[in-house]
Amino acid sequence: MTAGFAEVAPGVHVRREPLLAVNVVLVVGDGAALLVDTLSTAGQARELAAAARAVTPYPWTIVNTHHHFDHCFGNATLAGPDTAVYTHAQAAAMLRDRPDALRRAAYEEMRAEQPALAEELARTELRAPTHEVVEETVLDVGGRRVVLRHPGHGHTDADLLVHVPDADVLVAGDLVEQSGPPAFEESYPLQWPDALADLLRLTTPATVVVPGHGEPVGADFVRDQHAQLARQAWLIRAGHTGSAPPERVAAESPFGARPGLIAARRGYAELDGTA
Repeated sequence: MTAGFAEVAPGVHVRREPLLAVNVVLVVGDGAALLVDTLSTAGQARELAAAARAVTPYPWTIVNTHHHFDHCFGNATLAGPDTAVYTHAQAAAMLRDRPDALRRAAYEEMRAEQPALAEELARTELRAPTHEVVEETVLDVGGRRVVLRHPGHGHTDADLLVHVPDADVLVAGDLVEQSGPPAFEESYPLQWPDALADLLRLTTPATVVVPGHGEPVGADFVRDQHAQLARQAWLIRAGHTGSAPPERVAAESPFGARPGLIAARRGYAELDGTA
């Protein structure tokens, strides 16, 4: 059975894909809708389309929060010939110019733990976005103002926040993670705290923040994650200054040794100018 959407605020619905706990958000306005992220494969995207059509018959615009496979590989299935697809300019360039590299990276990431998914990812058709966001773009979704904002480098160099002010909802993509530690493989750990600070400036005590993976959270959760990321950044800077190996930094990471090692290596690369 296809898992459905749950309404988390008026006209804002969230559906979590069970395999990787990826969240998709559906914003419904007057005669128009917005889908934020499109999942990993054509099969997942077809199930997503059926779930969305159970909520609204309206045509949708698509936003990809970034270029990782679990947030955008469903574009080709969910976007019709005239569908507008928005993402950050850097993510758009990856999808447009390096589709084979993205498919290979997705396959390598999943082949050990999810071999069937990896095989499907390797042959998924990719659809490049049609509209690029650099800093901020405002959409009208059936009379509802929706703001697409790039808060700076964090999880990647191409993250977008999706803000629905009239519902007090922020879609954070993988800038915020609830079901596990942040993913640092393509990250900028020294800048990530600033990106979350930008997000926090948009919150109220009642804001619903939808993370890339896991349960919706509130501003307090984001503040806690911001504090952890800020500590991680401090540890990286201190370790680099003292010529400590990344493994020593990782041992003190608030996210655990394995994520901490990836973060330390990425942070050292930032400080060395090679990231």
